Amino acid sequence: MNFQKRKQIILEKLKAAGEADIKQLAVDLAISEITVRRDLNQLAADGLLFRTHGGAMKVNPLEIPHDFVNKAAKNVEAKDRICRAAAALINDGDIIFMDCGSTVFRLCQFIKSKKIKVITNSVPVIFELQGSMVSLNIIGGEYDAERKAMHGRIANAHIANYKATKAFLGVDGISRNGLFANSELEADITQAFANHSAATYLLCDESKIGKETYLKFGDLKMIDTVITNSQSDELGFIKELDVKVIEV
Repeated sequence: MNFQKRKQIILEKLKAAGEADIKQLAVDLAISEITVRRDLNQLAADGLLFRTHGGAMKVNPLEIPHDFVNKAAKNVEAKDRICRAAAALINDGDIIFMDCGSTVFRLCQFIKSKKIKVITNSVPVIFELQGSMVSLNIIGGEYDAERKAMHGRIANAHIANYKATKAFLGVDGISRNGLFANSELEADITQAFANHSAATYLLCDESKIGKETYLKFGDLKMIDTVITNSQSDELGFIKELDVKVIEV
C-alpha cells in the first residue's frame, strides 16, 4: 500500500474517531509502527493532523491554523515529555498564565481534566481547551497573525489585573546571560506574565538552551524553573544563578 492510500485511510479514521493510536494503525494498515510514525509526522508537517506522543488527533482547519500545527509538531516527543512534567506541577484550583509558544500549546492535552483557570493570549490554546474542565480567561488586544495571539498595550493591561499561581512560558532563547526574544511585543507580554505570577516556569526544548537571539529582554531572576530535555553544559551555569532545572 503506497503512502497516498495510507494517508487517505489515516485521515478517514481521524475524521470518524477524532484520534488514532500508532499500534492500532499499524495493525489496520498491515505496516510497521516505524512506517506509521513516519506517515503521521509527514501528515503533521502538511498540517493535516495534530501529532501526539502515542498517535495523532484530528485538526479542525477552521480552528488551529496549519502553520501553527506544523510548528507544534516539531520535536513532538521532547515537547510532550516537557509538558507532562509541567502538568504534574499543576493542581486543581490553580490560576495559570499560558503564552502563545508552540511548546506551551502542547501542555493543553495534559490539563484538560484539571479544574483550573487558564489566562491566555493564544488563540490555539483557547480552541484546544474549549469544552474541557478548564475555565478560560481570554486576553484582548491587537491580533498578531504570525504568532496567532494577542499582544500590545491592552493585552499587557489585561494581564496586570490578575495574579496567577503559576505561569508557563516559552522564550526564543535562554542562556547564562538571560532571556531572549525575536520581537519586542513577545518580550513585553512574557515580562507581564512573569511579573504577575507567583511562580514562573519556562518550557524549553533543547533548541532554545544556550541560544541568544535578537533581543535580550530579561535576566534569569525573572524565572523560577526551567523544564527541558536539554543536556547542555549551559544548564550548569543557569543552575548556579539559582534557577531550578527539571530535566526530562
